[in-house]
Amino acid sequence: MNEALQHKYSNLITDLNACGALAVAFSGGVDSAFLVYAAREALGDNLLAITAVTPSYPRHEAADAAKILTAYGVQHAELNVNQLAIPGFCENGAERCYYCKHALFSAIINEARKHGISCVADGANTDDENDYRPGMRATAELGVLSPLRKAGFSKQDIRDVSKELGIFTWSKPSYACLASRIPYGEEITAEKLAMVEKAEQALIDMGFKEMRVRCHGNLARIEVAENDFDSAFARRSEIAAAIKKAGFLYVAMDLEPFRSGSLNAALKK
Repeated sequence: MNEALQHKYSNLITDLNACGALAVAFSGGVDSAFLVYAAREALGDNLLAITAVTPSYPRHEAADAAKILTAYGVQHAELNVNQLAIPGFCENGAERCYYCKHALFSAIINEARKHGISCVADGANTDDENDYRPGMRATAELGVLSPLRKAGFSKQDIRDVSKELGIFTWSKPSYACLASRIPYGEEITAEKLAMVEKAEQALIDMGFKEMRVRCHGNLARIEVAENDFDSAFARRSEIAAAIKKAGFLYVAMDLEPFRSGSLNAALKK
């Protein structure tokens, strides 16, 4: 670990120690896995990982979360939250993430309090400041801590340190909430979320790591990494069959490569 990253990590451990006890919103992704590792080092058994299981939480994420919990012996609580019942969620307006995060973290905070824990943290990093993230406003209002962001960790920093620490998620692609695959203004339904999850799992099984399946009604728009263009085109018949099996009627491949938050472009018009 280079000196700059060591300094950030030392500051992170110091901040986590100051909590005394901490509950971490834990998905099993790159950021929350790293935060759980660091919090375990800083706090030992005074750590609780809380996972909110929702219709938009991919099952492959849950599998990775279980591996982390087993590897580090972290106490865990699981909450089942029906996002579809959260006011403002299914309508899918520009503030959808705010309403969702406010409801989810309110539930996580309540669960933490049941365990006698007053400090709750998320895995936000400095890169999250560069995109449209209304959910960050919700967590700030609720007093949720963002230790990685406070310590100055970028996504790449987290990957680099995770690799050195032997955390297997260091090379894992980022997977946002499945609701982020549905354009703003298009209603979110359980059926659409299930279609997206099944379609993306098919692409993962084919070996595509950085990708998204955007749901435009009955049309699936596939984004893959630029270096996967040739492979995706060569396997277009196989991909189309798998995506249609997931429930879509039409399948299209985006001529631009995968980019996180691509649907946010509609908000800038």
